[in-house]
Amino acid sequence: MTDCLFCKIAKGEIPSEIVYEDEKVVVFKDINPQAPVHLLLIPREHIPSADDINEENSYLIGHIFLVAKRLAEEEKLDQGYRIVNNCKDHGGQTVDHIHFHLLAGRQLLWPPG
Repeated sequence: MTDCLFCKIAKGEIPSEIVYEDEKVVVFKDINPQAPVHLLLIPREHIPSADDINEENSYLIGHIFLVAKRLAEEEKLDQGYRIVNNCKDHGGQTVDHIHFHLLAGRQLLWPPG
């Protein structure tokens, strides 16, 4: 997808504060953080939403969670963290490229509001 904001970030076309990247995933700091630690984890492959996960691309989601665990260990988030995915408009998704928010660094409440 040529006009996707997150695809452009993954390709390095839009600057972002990248904290991790490999051949499958890019992780960068959210520009509007909701917690002291607020990272966005995205696959390099364009997948519009959780509804578009299938047999061919589902391995990327597992990889994203492994990367999240690794980053949580590196950041010493041993008190806990939250991983959030919003799906489509009513789920609060604002960018049509599947992404996961890793939030930590303060007590997170439920429900989030």
